[in-house]
Amino acid sequence: MKPCSALPSCTLLGILDDGWGGLSELARQRLTAADLVIGAGRTLDLIRPHLAATAELRDMDGQLGQVPGWVAAAREAGCQVVALATGDPLCHGIASWLTAKLGTEGFEILPAVSTLQLAFARFQTPWQDIKIATCHSADAGEWFVGAPPTHGLYRLMRSIARHPRVALFTGPENNPARLARALIVAGYGEESRLSVACRLQLPDESVYRRLTPAEAAEIDFPQPNIVLVEREPESAPPPAFGLEDDEYIQRTPEKGLITKQEARALSLAKLRLKPDAIVWDIGAATGSVGLETARLAPEGHVWAIEKNAGDAANARANAARFRVGNYTLVEGKAPQHLDTWPDPDGVFIGGSGGELAALIRLILNRLKPGGRLVMNFVTLENLATATATLKETGAGWDVVQLQASRSQPILDMHRMAAQNPVWIVTASKEDAS
Repeated sequence: MKPCSALPSCTLLGILDDGWGGLSELARQRLTAADLVIGAGRTLDLIRPHLAATAELRDMDGQLGQVPGWVAAAREAGCQVVALATGDPLCHGIASWLTAKLGTEGFEILPAVSTLQLAFARFQTPWQDIKIATCHSADAGEWFVGAPPTHGLYRLMRSIARHPRVALFTGPENNPARLARALIVAGYGEESRLSVACRLQLPDESVYRRLTPAEAAEIDFPQPNIVLVEREPESAPPPAFGLEDDEYIQRTPEKGLITKQEARALSLAKLRLKPDAIVWDIGAATGSVGLETARLAPEGHVWAIEKNAGDAANARANAARFRVGNYTLVEGKAPQHLDTWPDPDGVFIGGSGGELAALIRLILNRLKPGGRLVMNFVTLENLATATATLKETGAGWDVVQLQASRSQPILDMHRMAAQNPVWIVTASKEDAS
């Protein structure tokens, strides 16, 4: 390494695969003046012949966590540092991470044209309305219905569920073919299309436009690549709230094991859901409450449990039918499995399997501050157990008795037919002692 200069500086420099020829004059000046150049092996190879003979090169492949220390030490010694990034260092690049570690003072950022811009130029489509995402990470495994938030593709799949156009960076394992299979599993196989830009700015660059997921799933795309997922809007998407009871698949011939629409509406209101809420649904049955909860909290997740295998199968079928991706259902009897779930913002109990008092105490201990527990009962005994347990715990609570009547035809007229009364009990974490 040559003698270090007096003014410490670190330039975060964007570069594409056309290498030195694609750099600005200022970017070339920074590189030729650099005492230390940090980058991935493939990017270092692009500029190696043009650097000063005294410049030190450090390959950060597999050593990303060391980079802040390298930069800090070099700057303290008064050395000029250049850290290379692909495209724009501020777009899913190293810049935000590195400046968060070391602060923004003393950094200069020189972006190249982002690889996203190049990809959309190749696709010949505008990109001002896209959602940017990534699955350029460790091997996430294949996507499956009911995957929890810990799955490596979860955030990407939620972005696709919520946005009609998503551009993403892929990786060797989480490649476009895996993404295409995930789209098929999630129910988007017919309405989505994938465009893939591979090895941009290299002699063997290739571009695939508007493939069906079935087509993309069979292709071994060259790396690296960028993908655009476009989904046609549903012609008649289900509402987030207020589905009719008979729109849900239910147990036959014993239909009616469902929280009725009127009780669902009030129970969901009592939960006071935020968009990122984590919610437990205990005694999920057909899934009606949990699935509407998931749609009302699109940035959150619903964890549901149901002991009856037939009802659990129906709940999964309903989740697939309405394409609810932020919903995980397990078969079992609460409190089984609850210790593996994250602390909730809200809990709905539609069935307790005889463990009501113990569940109430457990839930009040696990609820986040400000969280709410909402319970539905149709028997006096369960209502009495719930209110007595809440009183013992010192929790504040209220009860609403809901009795609705629905119109029914009689000859050429209509009459009102009463439904069974439901007691809706709400307890708040803020009121618990």
